[in-house]
Amino acid sequence: MDRRRFLARTGALGAGLYVGGGVPTAEASLLRPAPRGPARSVDGDRLNADVRELRRFGGTPDGGTHRVAYSDEDLAAREWVLGLMRDAGLRTGIDTAGNIVGELQGTDPALPPLAFGSHIDTVPFGGSYDGTIGVLGAVEIVRTLQADGTRLRHPLRLFVFQNEEGGKTGSRLLIGAVEPGELDLETASGFSIREGIRRIGGTPDDLSAPLLRPGSLAGFLELHIEQGATLERAGVPIGVVEGIVGIRRWFVTVTGEKNHAGTTPMDQRRDALVTASRLVASIHDTAREMEGRQVATVGRMEVSPGAPNVIPESARFTLEIRDLSMEGIQRVFDAVSEAGESMAERDGTRVEMEPYYESEAAPSDEGLRRAVEEAADGVGLGHLRMPSGAGHDAQSMAKLCPMAMVFVPSRGGISHAPEEFTAPEQITAGAEVLMGALLRADGGL
Repeated sequence: MDRRRFLARTGALGAGLYVGGGVPTAEASLLRPAPRGPARSVDGDRLNADVRELRRFGGTPDGGTHRVAYSDEDLAAREWVLGLMRDAGLRTGIDTAGNIVGELQGTDPALPPLAFGSHIDTVPFGGSYDGTIGVLGAVEIVRTLQADGTRLRHPLRLFVFQNEEGGKTGSRLLIGAVEPGELDLETASGFSIREGIRRIGGTPDDLSAPLLRPGSLAGFLELHIEQGATLERAGVPIGVVEGIVGIRRWFVTVTGEKNHAGTTPMDQRRDALVTASRLVASIHDTAREMEGRQVATVGRMEVSPGAPNVIPESARFTLEIRDLSMEGIQRVFDAVSEAGESMAERDGTRVEMEPYYESEAAPSDEGLRRAVEEAADGVGLGHLRMPSGAGHDAQSMAKLCPMAMVFVPSRGGISHAPEEFTAPEQITAGAEVLMGALLRADGGL
């Protein structure tokens, strides 16, 4: 969207947010009184057709989608989603962080908005459902409410967050959790985050402060695929998220002594890779054997100098620990750190652990959890309380307002891969529950 043309027809709704009107008939529908009766069911056929249609932007021959943030495919998909939102009667805009935002008026202008939404960017050569159903499900709910003439007391605000897969950039900018240096990191599209924000219509030079403050929203709900196999294995259609795990990451550097592989006796070596390998195995065993739901992962390692005839001088790897509490993460890290010190002393090496990323654990709101469960009961769907082992934009939104998430099954527990799949009837069920929870939240917040 051309930003000058966009700003020429917009006005401010809130900090850093610009909104523009839709077509006149849609704009008129925002203002007419409407009954507060129960809404009919969402149109599952239309919703799932939208899910399929979005694959036009970055769909791959193996059934997956490659639509990384700030790419041409991402820009085209955003424009298409903006069209859907406007056609549904939402006033639409792009905030200074580059998030797409749509708003529908409520009957009580004094109330803060109820928010929902998700993201449409994907990991490189990933799946076609992660985030997507949360956005398109929200659009379908707006269509359903509009068709029924149902007006909520609260305004409705729909977010399409940018660069979720690159670190929840869009939602973290809302709460001021992005460090200035992060904006210069290169993304999978080849653009830096700063360049990408400018490319999608945001203004990265205006992001020194949070765009929203705690209490500025009444609540936030997000529909998402589970990205695991818990629901499928249990035969339960709806997951009610208890909370989103916290994440902490470190760079672990093991330093030894570079030397000739043929002339240095085994008992005189200070091999960085040997210490690193032992520590990696210890990390796995520690997280597995410690009581709790924590997980620990080493996902990348670099060895220097990396020659077959040279004893490694250094080994550098990433360590990520996730748990529903930050205390649980610290407990695992303390055990890993102690093991690293012991191994370094034995091997004559040095181990250093440098933190570089943290995303705080976010419990969901008990009242909104109950709203999701009541909504599922209302349409005859079983439900299961469960944690989210993956990070989501709802994690950021929990800093602003009460938050809850609705999960639907992922076939085989597969996600971030072309084989990622959630059946059309499961997507429809998730949207039904999300709408029911939204209506209940509107009455109770």
